[in-house]
Amino acid sequence: METNNIYPEVYNLSNLILAWRRARKGKTRKDYIIDFEQNLGENLRKLKFELMSQTYQPISLVTFILRDPKTRKISKSDFRDRIVHHILVKVIEPIFDKSFIYDSCANRKNKGNLFALKRFDLFKRKVTNNLKSEAFCFKADIKHYFPEVNHEILMNIIKRKIKDEKIIWLIEKILKNGARGELTRIGMPLGNLTSQFFANVYLNELDYFVKHILKVKYYIRYVDDFVILHSSLKQLEIWKFKINIFLKEKLRLELHSEKSKIISLSRGIDFVGFRNFYYFRILRKRNIKSILDKIKKYNQGLLSYEKMLESFQGWDAYAKWADSFRLRKEFTKKLI
Repeated sequence: METNNIYPEVYNLSNLILAWRRARKGKTRKDYIIDFEQNLGENLRKLKFELMSQTYQPISLVTFILRDPKTRKISKSDFRDRIVHHILVKVIEPIFDKSFIYDSCANRKNKGNLFALKRFDLFKRKVTNNLKSEAFCFKADIKHYFPEVNHEILMNIIKRKIKDEKIIWLIEKILKNGARGELTRIGMPLGNLTSQFFANVYLNELDYFVKHILKVKYYIRYVDDFVILHSSLKQLEIWKFKINIFLKEKLRLELHSEKSKIISLSRGIDFVGFRNFYYFRILRKRNIKSILDKIKKYNQGLLSYEKMLESFQGWDAYAKWADSFRLRKEFTKKLI
């Protein structure tokens, strides 16, 4: 695919309309969307002109702290900037996605949590001789991943595939808006669609190192969490050491010392929101606590029936992936 003249796709009006529809999905009652859509045609034409003339400037991010229960710093882009994020990802994603490994599971079409869980189950059976022998998992977490992504390294990776200087200009505009540090810009804001996409681009370097240099067979990555399954504890220790060196030298990242461990599969592995054992899978405690807190608010009259029902249906669909029939039945009774 030619990548030296793709920028016109960014300000193509049909693409802008599609990006607007994707950006507003599930949020149509929000005040900022209602305001934007009062002059929808004019706002989209203005955005088209700014992109076409390269006068586009992102609006400063709004940052807030989310506790669910893990404390996270979320940075929210203005709605018009989210439209630009959607259109940029639409244009460049096909160029990169074909080079991503099969078991990179987050923020990709036809992938996600359930896909990652199914791959984990398959790999678990292979390394344990169909659950007949012991095996181990290197459960890894990259320390402060999003805040530590190095822009120079990321842009060098992107420039290998994108030759259109105007696309490069737009990417740098978006990255700079959420960066910290004047001399060496680092960090991507949690909450941006572009951050989710660039997270895969950046760690695709790790994926290739693990799969093609270390020749690891049973590796799955979901954003900055990844697992490697093997029957040999010693082999996993060797790979852990080499991966940490690669992350430090090539990507200026490092493994989280407390969260990156080699564990027997029989002890259960925390991965993509579930604790995965040999013969069953359970929900993590914080997922149970989250829905219990909402049920409590509903029973106290602090949450409407509609909001409670929406939250519970989403949680129930997620909980079905675990062995949770009795738990789901018990929680359903609390709502009747």
